[in-house]
Amino acid sequence: MLFSTWLFDVSKLPRRSLWKSNWFIQEKSCKILSLIVSVRPTQNGIIANGESSQSKSKSTSIDDVLKGLVEWLCAQLKNPSHPSRGVPSSISCLSTLLKEPIVRSSFVQADGVKLLIPMISPASTQQSIQLLYETCLCVWLLSYYEPAVEYLATSRTLPRLVEVVKSSTKEKVVRVVVLTLKNLLSKGTFGPQMVELGLPQIVQSLKAQAWSDEDLLEALNQLEEGLKDNIKKMSSFDKYKQEVLLGHLDWSPMHKDPIFWRENISNFEENDFQILRVLITILDTSGDPRALAVACYDLSQFIQHHSSGRLIVNDLKAKERVMKLMNHENTEVTKNALLCIQRLFLGAKYASFLQA
Repeated sequence: MLFSTWLFDVSKLPRRSLWKSNWFIQEKSCKILSLIVSVRPTQNGIIANGESSQSKSKSTSIDDVLKGLVEWLCAQLKNPSHPSRGVPSSISCLSTLLKEPIVRSSFVQADGVKLLIPMISPASTQQSIQLLYETCLCVWLLSYYEPAVEYLATSRTLPRLVEVVKSSTKEKVVRVVVLTLKNLLSKGTFGPQMVELGLPQIVQSLKAQAWSDEDLLEALNQLEEGLKDNIKKMSSFDKYKQEVLLGHLDWSPMHKDPIFWRENISNFEENDFQILRVLITILDTSGDPRALAVACYDLSQFIQHHSSGRLIVNDLKAKERVMKLMNHENTEVTKNALLCIQRLFLGAKYASFLQA
Protein backbone atom coordinates (compact mmCIF):
# COMPACT_ATOMS: atom_id res chain seq x y z
CA MET A 1 0.00 0.00 0.00
CA LEU A 2 1.33 3.45 -0.81
CA PHE A 3 2.54 5.32 2.29
CA SER A 4 0.29 8.36 1.99
CA THR A 5 -2.72 6.17 1.15
CA TRP A 6 -2.02 4.03 4.20
CA LEU A 7 -1.89 7.11 6.39
CA PHE A 8 -5.12 8.33 4.89
CA ASP A 9 -6.82 5.00 5.63
CA VAL A 10 -5.58 5.04 9.22
CA SER A 11 -6.83 8.56 9.73
CA LYS A 12 -10.30 7.47 8.66
CA LEU A 13 -10.51 4.65 11.17
CA PRO A 14 -12.79 5.33 14.16
CA ARG A 15 -10.64 6.52 17.03
CA ARG A 16 -12.17 3.96 19.32
CA SER A 17 -11.13 1.06 17.13
CA LEU A 18 -7.67 2.52 16.64
CA TRP A 19 -6.79 3.47 20.23
CA LYS A 20 -9.16 1.75 22.65
CA SER A 21 -7.74 -1.76 22.31
CA ASN A 22 -5.26 -3.14 24.84
CA TRP A 23 -2.21 -1.13 25.78
CA PHE A 24 0.29 -3.34 23.98
CA ILE A 25 -1.34 -2.60 20.61
CA GLN A 26 -1.63 1.12 21.43
CA GLU A 27 2.02 1.41 22.41
CA LYS A 28 3.41 -0.55 19.46
CA SER A 29 1.14 1.22 16.96
CA CYS A 30 2.23 4.59 18.27
CA LYS A 31 5.93 3.74 18.13
CA ILE A 32 5.74 2.19 14.66
CA LEU A 33 3.80 5.15 13.27
CA SER A 34 6.28 7.58 14.85
CA LEU A 35 9.22 5.75 13.30
CA ILE A 36 7.59 5.59 9.87
CA VAL A 37 6.90 9.32 9.95
CA SER A 38 10.43 10.13 11.10
CA VAL A 39 12.19 8.12 8.38
CA ARG A 40 9.82 8.58 5.43
CA PRO A 41 12.09 9.51 2.53
CA THR A 42 11.67 12.86 0.83
CA GLN A 43 13.77 14.37 -1.92
CA ASN A 44 13.14 17.77 -3.43
CA GLY A 45 9.60 17.73 -2.12
CA ILE A 46 8.83 14.21 -3.43
CA ILE A 47 7.49 11.48 -1.15
CA ALA A 48 8.61 7.88 -1.69
CA ASN A 49 5.50 6.99 -3.68
CA GLY A 50 6.64 9.45 -6.35
CA GLU A 51 3.92 12.00 -5.76
CA SER A 52 4.59 15.64 -4.83
CA SER A 53 4.57 16.41 -1.11
CA GLN A 54 2.99 19.72 -2.10
CA SER A 55 -0.13 17.93 -3.27
CA LYS A 56 -2.93 19.30 -1.13
CA SER A 57 -4.81 16.02 -0.78
CA LYS A 58 -1.70 14.05 0.17
CA SER A 59 -0.22 16.55 2.62
CA THR A 60 -3.61 17.09 4.22
CA SER A 61 -4.07 13.38 4.89
CA ILE A 62 -0.60 13.08 6.45
CA ASP A 63 -1.11 16.24 8.52
CA ASP A 64 -4.45 14.97 9.77
CA VAL A 65 -2.89 11.72 10.95
CA LEU A 66 -0.07 13.57 12.71
CA LYS A 67 -2.50 15.97 14.39
CA GLY A 68 -4.60 13.05 15.58
CA LEU A 69 -1.51 11.30 16.90
CA VAL A 70 -0.38 14.42 18.77
CA GLU A 71 -3.83 14.77 20.35
CA TRP A 72 -3.65 11.15 21.53
CA LEU A 73 -0.15 11.61 22.93
CA CYS A 74 -1.22 14.72 24.85
CA ALA A 75 -4.21 12.81 26.20
CA GLN A 76 -1.83 10.10 27.42
CA LEU A 77 0.31 12.67 29.22
CA LYS A 78 -2.78 14.02 30.97
CA ASN A 79 -4.48 10.70 31.71
CA PRO A 80 -2.29 7.71 30.76
CA SER A 81 -3.97 4.44 29.75
CA HIS A 82 -1.18 2.47 31.40
CA PRO A 83 0.02 3.50 34.89
CA SER A 84 3.74 3.00 34.27
CA ARG A 85 4.16 2.96 30.48
CA GLY A 86 1.67 5.56 29.27
CA VAL A 87 3.78 8.67 29.94
CA PRO A 88 7.24 7.25 29.04
CA SER A 89 5.95 5.81 25.75
CA SER A 90 4.25 9.08 24.82
CA ILE A 91 7.37 11.14 25.60
CA SER A 92 9.50 8.69 23.61
CA CYS A 93 7.25 9.06 20.55
CA LEU A 94 7.19 12.85 20.89
CA SER A 95 10.99 12.99 21.02
CA THR A 96 10.92 11.41 17.56
CA LEU A 97 7.93 13.24 16.11
CA LEU A 98 8.79 16.79 17.22
CA LYS A 99 11.38 16.96 14.44
CA GLU A 100 8.37 17.52 12.17
CA PRO A 101 7.19 21.17 11.84
CA ILE A 102 3.52 20.14 11.71
CA VAL A 103 3.96 18.15 14.93
CA ARG A 104 5.55 21.11 16.73
CA SER A 105 2.71 23.33 15.63
CA SER A 106 0.04 20.81 16.63
CA PHE A 107 1.73 20.13 19.97
CA VAL A 108 1.79 23.82 20.89
CA GLN A 109 -1.81 24.30 19.73
CA ALA A 110 -2.85 21.33 21.87
CA ASP A 111 -1.24 23.08 24.89
CA GLY A 112 1.20 20.22 25.16
CA VAL A 113 4.26 22.22 26.20
CA LYS A 114 2.95 22.73 29.74
CA LEU A 115 2.62 18.94 30.10
CA LEU A 116 6.39 18.55 29.68
CA ILE A 117 7.47 21.08 32.32
CA PRO A 118 6.71 19.00 35.48
CA MET A 119 8.87 16.16 34.11
CA ILE A 120 12.00 18.35 33.94
CA SER A 121 13.49 17.48 37.31
CA PRO A 122 16.61 15.63 38.52
CA ALA A 123 16.38 11.86 38.16
CA SER A 124 18.12 8.95 39.87
CA THR A 125 16.88 5.60 38.52
CA GLN A 126 17.75 4.40 35.02
CA GLN A 127 14.10 4.52 33.94
CA SER A 128 13.59 8.05 35.23
CA ILE A 129 16.88 9.20 33.66
CA GLN A 130 15.70 7.98 30.26
CA LEU A 131 12.37 9.76 30.72
CA LEU A 132 14.19 12.94 31.73
CA TYR A 133 16.50 12.68 28.71
CA GLU A 134 13.64 12.25 26.25
CA THR A 135 11.65 15.05 27.90
CA CYS A 136 14.64 17.41 27.57
CA LEU A 137 15.08 16.21 23.99
CA CYS A 138 11.50 17.33 23.32
CA VAL A 139 12.24 20.74 24.84
CA TRP A 140 15.40 21.02 22.72
CA LEU A 141 13.40 20.33 19.55
CA LEU A 142 10.77 22.87 20.63
CA SER A 143 13.50 25.48 21.23
CA TYR A 144 13.72 25.81 17.42
CA TYR A 145 10.03 26.77 17.21
CA GLU A 146 9.23 30.36 18.18
CA PRO A 147 5.65 29.87 19.50
CA ALA A 148 6.97 27.14 21.80
CA VAL A 149 9.83 29.39 22.94
CA GLU A 150 7.30 32.07 23.86
CA TYR A 151 5.54 29.60 26.14
CA LEU A 152 8.82 28.35 27.64
CA ALA A 153 9.69 31.96 28.49
CA THR A 154 6.59 32.35 30.65
CA SER A 155 6.90 29.04 32.50
CA ARG A 156 9.26 27.50 35.05
CA THR A 157 11.20 25.73 32.31
CA LEU A 158 14.49 27.60 32.65
CA PRO A 159 14.99 27.13 36.44
CA ARG A 160 14.15 23.45 36.00
CA LEU A 161 16.66 23.03 33.16
CA VAL A 162 19.35 24.78 35.20
CA GLU A 163 18.65 22.55 38.20
CA VAL A 164 18.88 19.43 36.00
CA VAL A 165 22.17 20.42 34.37
CA LYS A 166 23.58 21.38 37.78
CA SER A 167 22.83 18.04 39.41
CA SER A 168 22.92 15.50 36.57
CA THR A 169 25.91 13.22 36.00
CA LYS A 170 24.52 11.47 32.91
CA GLU A 171 26.39 12.84 29.91
CA LYS A 172 23.53 12.57 27.41
CA VAL A 173 21.22 14.48 29.76
CA VAL A 174 23.78 17.22 30.33
CA ARG A 175 24.43 17.46 26.58
CA VAL A 176 20.81 17.91 25.53
CA VAL A 177 20.15 20.46 28.31
CA VAL A 178 23.27 22.47 27.44
CA LEU A 179 22.27 22.48 23.77
CA THR A 180 18.79 23.67 24.76
CA LEU A 181 20.20 26.46 26.93
CA LYS A 182 22.52 27.49 24.07
CA ASN A 183 19.52 27.75 21.75
CA LEU A 184 17.51 29.82 24.23
CA LEU A 185 20.37 32.10 25.28
CA SER A 186 19.84 34.74 22.60
CA LYS A 187 16.04 34.72 22.74
CA GLY A 188 13.98 37.19 24.77
CA THR A 189 15.14 37.60 28.35
CA PHE A 190 16.57 34.09 28.69
CA GLY A 191 20.16 35.38 28.76
CA PRO A 192 19.79 37.68 31.79
CA GLN A 193 17.68 35.03 33.55
CA MET A 194 20.43 32.45 33.06
CA VAL A 195 22.95 34.82 34.58
CA GLU A 196 20.61 35.49 37.50
CA LEU A 197 20.18 31.74 38.09
CA GLY A 198 23.94 31.31 38.41
CA LEU A 199 24.47 29.45 35.15
CA PRO A 200 27.93 31.02 34.50
CA GLN A 201 29.30 29.34 37.64
CA ILE A 202 27.56 26.06 36.77
CA VAL A 203 29.09 26.08 33.28
CA GLN A 204 32.55 26.62 34.75
CA SER A 205 31.99 23.64 37.02
CA LEU A 206 30.79 21.49 34.11
CA LYS A 207 33.82 22.43 32.01
CA ALA A 208 36.09 21.16 34.77
CA GLN A 209 34.59 17.65 34.49
CA ALA A 210 35.89 14.91 32.20
CA TRP A 211 33.31 14.67 29.40
CA SER A 212 34.00 12.46 26.38
CA ASP A 213 31.47 14.10 24.05
CA GLU A 214 33.17 16.75 21.88
CA ASP A 215 29.81 18.32 20.97
CA LEU A 216 29.12 18.86 24.66
CA LEU A 217 32.51 20.50 25.23
CA GLU A 218 31.99 22.80 22.24
CA ALA A 219 28.46 23.68 23.40
CA LEU A 220 29.76 24.49 26.90
CA ASN A 221 32.37 26.84 25.43
CA GLN A 222 29.76 28.58 23.26
CA LEU A 223 27.34 28.85 26.18
CA GLU A 224 30.08 30.32 28.39
CA GLU A 225 30.97 32.97 25.79
CA GLY A 226 27.30 33.86 25.31
CA LEU A 227 26.81 34.25 29.05
CA LYS A 228 29.86 36.51 29.28
CA ASP A 229 28.37 38.73 26.56
CA ASN A 230 25.12 38.93 28.55
CA ILE A 231 26.97 39.91 31.72
CA LYS A 232 28.73 42.71 29.83
CA LYS A 233 25.35 44.05 28.68
CA MET A 234 23.83 43.96 32.15
CA SER A 235 23.37 47.21 34.06
CA SER A 236 25.29 47.77 37.27
CA PHE A 237 22.17 46.94 39.29
CA ASP A 238 21.66 43.68 37.35
CA LYS A 239 25.22 42.69 38.27
CA TYR A 240 24.66 43.71 41.88
CA LYS A 241 21.40 41.74 42.00
CA GLN A 242 23.11 38.64 40.61
CA GLU A 243 25.87 38.93 43.22
CA VAL A 244 23.36 39.18 46.07
CA LEU A 245 21.03 36.42 44.86
CA LEU A 246 23.96 34.03 44.47
CA GLY A 247 25.26 35.00 47.92
CA HIS A 248 28.70 35.76 46.46
CA LEU A 249 29.21 39.14 48.10
CA ASP A 250 32.55 40.88 47.75
CA TRP A 251 33.87 44.43 47.79
CA SER A 252 33.21 45.09 44.10
CA PRO A 253 33.31 48.85 43.24
CA MET A 254 29.53 49.41 43.16
CA HIS A 255 29.11 48.69 46.90
CA LYS A 256 31.00 51.86 47.85
CA ASP A 257 29.94 53.97 44.87
CA PRO A 258 27.56 56.77 46.03
CA ILE A 259 26.34 57.26 42.44
CA PHE A 260 25.29 53.59 42.25
CA TRP A 261 23.19 53.94 45.40
CA ARG A 262 21.60 57.23 44.40
CA GLU A 263 20.65 56.03 40.92
CA ASN A 264 19.44 52.57 41.92
CA ILE A 265 17.89 53.02 45.35
CA SER A 266 14.33 52.68 44.01
CA ASN A 267 15.26 49.34 42.39
CA PHE A 268 15.59 47.87 45.87
CA GLU A 269 11.80 48.12 46.20
CA GLU A 270 11.27 45.50 43.46
CA ASN A 271 9.48 42.26 44.38
CA ASP A 272 8.63 43.48 47.89
CA PHE A 273 12.24 44.41 48.72
CA GLN A 274 13.58 41.03 47.58
CA ILE A 275 17.22 42.14 47.59
CA LEU A 276 16.98 43.43 51.17
CA ARG A 277 15.37 40.18 52.28
CA VAL A 278 18.19 38.17 50.70
CA LEU A 279 20.82 40.39 52.34
CA ILE A 280 19.17 39.77 55.71
CA THR A 281 19.05 36.02 55.01
CA ILE A 282 22.79 36.11 54.29
CA LEU A 283 23.32 37.59 57.78
CA ASP A 284 21.60 34.49 59.19
CA THR A 285 23.09 31.78 57.00
CA SER A 286 26.49 32.76 55.61
CA GLY A 287 29.72 31.60 57.22
CA ASP A 288 31.83 33.87 55.03
CA PRO A 289 33.06 36.94 56.99
CA ARG A 290 33.47 38.97 53.79
CA ALA A 291 29.84 38.30 52.75
CA LEU A 292 28.60 39.24 56.24
CA ALA A 293 30.58 42.48 56.23
CA VAL A 294 29.36 43.49 52.76
CA ALA A 295 25.74 42.63 53.65
CA CYS A 296 25.91 44.85 56.75
CA TYR A 297 27.47 47.67 54.75
CA ASP A 298 24.84 47.43 51.98
CA LEU A 299 22.03 47.59 54.53
CA SER A 300 23.62 50.70 56.01
CA GLN A 301 23.78 52.24 52.53
CA PHE A 302 20.13 51.50 51.90
CA ILE A 303 19.24 53.20 55.18
CA GLN A 304 21.28 56.25 54.20
CA HIS A 305 19.95 56.67 50.66
CA HIS A 306 16.29 55.61 50.96
CA SER A 307 13.93 58.13 52.54
CA SER A 308 12.22 55.36 54.54
CA GLY A 309 15.26 53.12 54.83
CA ARG A 310 15.38 52.87 58.59
CA LEU A 311 11.68 51.98 58.89
CA ILE A 312 11.87 49.39 56.11
CA VAL A 313 14.97 47.65 57.50
CA ASN A 314 13.44 47.62 60.99
CA ASP A 315 10.18 46.16 59.63
CA LEU A 316 12.20 43.37 58.01
CA LYS A 317 13.60 42.45 61.46
CA ALA A 318 17.21 43.14 60.46
CA LYS A 319 18.30 44.94 63.65
CA GLU A 320 18.53 41.84 65.83
CA ARG A 321 20.53 39.96 63.22
CA VAL A 322 22.99 42.82 62.74
CA MET A 323 23.44 43.32 66.49
CA LYS A 324 24.51 39.69 66.90
CA LEU A 325 27.32 40.33 64.42
CA MET A 326 28.72 43.17 66.53
CA ASN A 327 30.41 40.44 68.62
CA HIS A 328 31.77 38.58 65.59
CA GLU A 329 35.42 37.48 65.76
CA ASN A 330 36.18 39.15 62.44
CA THR A 331 36.94 42.88 62.76
CA GLU A 332 35.64 43.67 59.26
CA VAL A 333 32.26 42.20 60.21
CA THR A 334 32.05 44.03 63.54
CA LYS A 335 33.03 47.36 61.94
CA ASN A 336 30.26 47.20 59.32
CA ALA A 337 27.71 45.78 61.76
CA LEU A 338 28.38 48.78 64.02
CA LEU A 339 27.99 51.18 61.08
CA CYS A 340 24.66 49.59 60.17
CA ILE A 341 23.35 49.77 63.75
CA GLN A 342 24.38 53.42 64.04
CA ARG A 343 22.49 54.30 60.90
CA LEU A 344 19.50 52.30 62.08
CA PHE A 345 19.33 54.40 65.23
CA LEU A 346 20.19 57.75 63.64
CA GLY A 347 18.24 57.43 60.39
CA ALA A 348 19.00 58.96 56.99
CA LYS A 349 19.08 62.55 58.22
CA TYR A 350 22.21 62.04 60.32
CA ALA A 351 23.58 58.88 58.74
CA SER A 352 25.60 60.79 56.13
CA PHE A 353 27.98 61.95 58.88
CA LEU A 354 29.06 58.37 59.52
CA GLN A 355 31.84 57.07 57.30
CA ALA A 356 32.65 53.45 56.59
